[in-house]
Amino acid sequence: MSTDETQLPVASGARVRKVVGALLRRHRTEYTGVTVLAALAAVAGLVGPFVVGHLVQGFTTGTDAATVAALCLTMLLAVVLQTVFTGFGTRLAMVLGEKVFATLRDDFMRDVTAVPISVVEKAGTGDLLTRTTSDIDAVATTVRFAIPQLAVSVVAVTLTFAAAFVASPLVALALLVGIPVLVVVSRWYLRRAPQAYLDLNAGYSDLFGTVSETMDGARTVDTLALGAERIAATDVSLAELWARRLRIVRLKLVLLPVSALAYTVPIPLALLWGGLLVTQGLATVGAVTTVTLYAVQLTAPIVAVVQWLDKLQLGLASLARILGVGGIEPDRVEGDARPTSPVVRLSGVGYHYPDGPEVLHGLDLELAPGERFAIVGPSGAGKSTIGRILAGIDAPTSGTATVGGVPLTELPLAVLRREVALVTQEHHVFVGTIEDNVRMGSTYASHEDVLRALDVAGAGAWVQGLPDGVLTVVGSGGHPVGAAEAQQLALARLVLIDPHTLVLDEATSVMDARAARSVERALGAVLAGRTVVSIAHRLHTAHDADRIAVVERGRIVELGSHDELLSQGGAYAALWERWSAG
Repeated sequence: MSTDETQLPVASGARVRKVVGALLRRHRTEYTGVTVLAALAAVAGLVGPFVVGHLVQGFTTGTDAATVAALCLTMLLAVVLQTVFTGFGTRLAMVLGEKVFATLRDDFMRDVTAVPISVVEKAGTGDLLTRTTSDIDAVATTVRFAIPQLAVSVVAVTLTFAAAFVASPLVALALLVGIPVLVVVSRWYLRRAPQAYLDLNAGYSDLFGTVSETMDGARTVDTLALGAERIAATDVSLAELWARRLRIVRLKLVLLPVSALAYTVPIPLALLWGGLLVTQGLATVGAVTTVTLYAVQLTAPIVAVVQWLDKLQLGLASLARILGVGGIEPDRVEGDARPTSPVVRLSGVGYHYPDGPEVLHGLDLELAPGERFAIVGPSGAGKSTIGRILAGIDAPTSGTATVGGVPLTELPLAVLRREVALVTQEHHVFVGTIEDNVRMGSTYASHEDVLRALDVAGAGAWVQGLPDGVLTVVGSGGHPVGAAEAQQLALARLVLIDPHTLVLDEATSVMDARAARSVERALGAVLAGRTVVSIAHRLHTAHDADRIAVVERGRIVELGSHDELLSQGGAYAALWERWSAG
């Protein structure tokens, strides 16, 4: 079953045409150069059939050695010029392709990094992964090869037709026979191919999403013996993808044979028609030879047009998906107000996920600056949702969540992260040096600031022990970094950002005990002097908190210190007893 309706948006045809037009205007000089060189190469290529035709005519009516030698030298010069023009044209086309692709890639990276987290979570990572990999590759191929080759081929076809009519208008009429067929089959194909390729790319997104979910949840799949169900889900996605791929194949099975017929039939027809004209005295043998050779010469560029026309459809479909990322509406409207204090407050907060039931109901909560606050409760009670609202990731569907009197989701992200930051179980090491990784949160930080942040996060010793220190390259293909070290780098980024409030969603729960202790020691240093909200799935995290909120079914049912809640003998006491016994 397709999940296209849950995927990221796709740009309209008008939007794609507008972007392509803007790119062409931006690089009009280079495109003009490619077209001119292609025209010069095509003109040089027209000399060969012209010379052969004159030779044939000369041998028929009589000629001399000097004329033959001059024609042969002309042909040789034309071949050399065609090679030179083609070489320079190809080089310019490749450079142009790289420039255009660089522009598209930079724009896409700007757009993709601005996609709201809530949108990515709804669509799933498979769709975004497909757009950043296979769609980008398809657009790269189109920009680097399809567009320049189409331009070259169209120029070659146009000039070859013109040359054929100059050589003999009557004989050249035979070359027009295939044009109506090409026009009809191309229009038929172009009405169907764009949507077919969009559906195909969406099918790849579905498949990648299914496989990605299975890989990310491998432990859960193994624990709950869900292997058969995940295999079945993958088979469904593969079957849907196969059906969409088969549709493309069927379209090509019409386009390619019919177009082949359209550009091969004129070759024998030119001979037959030309022979008839020769018998009537309306054409010469040389002219028939020239036009027939032009008909043969038309084969290569027309084949290229048809083939690159198909590639162009894939590229345009991929471009529409890439541009669609830039059309995603922001999930927040930034205001001009700025916080006047570090006080974080929830007032009457309710929340429900799109098309889902309400998971939070009328929460009221105020965090005192510098306090340690823990949120506990059974699984599914709404703890992580509260954390996301406190961190400004999600906006409440009712009520308000503010810092210093300003709604969290009305702050620009750069300002918000200096106020409140979320630390989760997930940690990422990006390709680059350790210094680059740490400075991501504060690009203006100095080298000394980075070293200080690493020391505070507990990473200073092991980083300085590396061969290149903070200049050591990590990430894919770089120096390996373990889970604890990666989390320490993430904490160092937080030190540079310096938020006054941190929301911790069990940042060490998926680590082994030794790594967790190392990170928790680093956390202790990072958290000093800050307001800390701990989403506590393990109750030892809540034990030392100044206050503890017990959440059940989206409501705060108890609020107080560890000792106060134990003395009440309520929900927290029951949770503590079960956890201690376990």
